Amino acid sequence: MRYLIIFLFLFFFINVFSQKTELKLASDIWPPFTNVESEKAIALDLVREALARNGIKASYEIIEFDDVITHIDNGSFDGSAALWFNDERASKYIFSEPYLQNQLILVGRKGSDVSARTFSEIEEGKIIGIVEDYAYDADINSEKIHLESRENDQQNLERLLSGEIDYMLVDDLLIQYLLKYQVNDVHEFLEIADYPILVKPLYFALRKDLKNASDIITAFNGEIKEMIAEGTYNRILELNWITADVDGDGSMELILDGDAAGLAPPERSYEVSAGPGMGGKPGSNTAYYIEGKKYSSWDDIPKEYKTELIMSSQDPSNTGIKLNF
Repeated sequence: MRYLIIFLFLFFFINVFSQKTELKLASDIWPPFTNVESEKAIALDLVREALARNGIKASYEIIEFDDVITHIDNGSFDGSAALWFNDERASKYIFSEPYLQNQLILVGRKGSDVSARTFSEIEEGKIIGIVEDYAYDADINSEKIHLESRENDQQNLERLLSGEIDYMLVDDLLIQYLLKYQVNDVHEFLEIADYPILVKPLYFALRKDLKNASDIITAFNGEIKEMIAEGTYNRILELNWITADVDGDGSMELILDGDAAGLAPPERSYEVSAGPGMGGKPGSNTAYYIEGKKYSSWDDIPKEYKTELIMSSQDPSNTGIKLNF
């Protein structure tokens, strides 16, 4: 019944505005979330898919970030596929529900203490690599630590391995890719925190004065939920497991792409939206969602699903971060 209601709701909106709506969206280069057309851009791909399902056409232009906000405000663009929320933007834009969570993880060289849950817990004098122009929360500017910015995560990773910085902040999605494509190197050279030190929800946003903006956002939210439940979301992210409240019961489930769950419970999963026990490591009471059916524990999953995961042969270099030696 829930899916029928969502379908009827979306069908109504598609017929109301899809045939006469074409959005102009702007983003900056932010791999692997947003990027030029030939490069990996999962945020753009998620938004593109959700809008297309509603019959909404959109163009995606990559410009400098300062220009993104300026040109949305002057009407040159209708909105952006990937924005962080703040009060100033909320006064001008209608935001979707968060469709990704940028979970910033503390990463150090092997043997480093990455147990800090807040910036104030990090040892005084430590140097942390961050990416320039990202709208980090103000509380990152602790007087105890030193921040050094570079153009991208790859530069910070190389500086970390060379000993120029003590830690770096990196999105957990990039950690997932490192573990997927270079797991042995990660375990040998890096120490990765179990929980994010900073969480920034990522939104699709449109100008408030855009015709049908509210309806477009509402329909988008519905499609994202469907994409999560059916596995399309995993496939776009190229991850075997994600975590989300897929059935709306207030608890988080691990959702598998396909029917090969692996030979043991996943060590980490990427959490789509904030929820109880947020963190990279699944808890012992986490439920599993496989091919549309929910299992309350790993032991409840039928044996036929417990087969070795098929690992992609994709070159990790286009995921936004890579261990280079």
